[in-house]
Amino acid sequence: MDEPKLSPFALTKPRIVLLILGAVLVLIAISTAMGGLGSYQQLKQASDEAQSGATADTPAAK
Repeated sequence: MDEPKLSPFALTKPRIVLLILGAVLVLIAISTAMGGLGSYQQLKQASDEAQSGATADTPAAK
């Protein structure tokens, strides 16, 4: 009957899980706001095009 009451800020297993899920959600939101995977794909495509264009402009390729 004399169980000690938990502090409202005590880290219990469910609270830790919620904190981790919240951190993952924040990371996803930041990633999406910065352009997400679509921006990465465009950057990769532009890099590939620039590399293929640079090899076509070299004297050995002519």
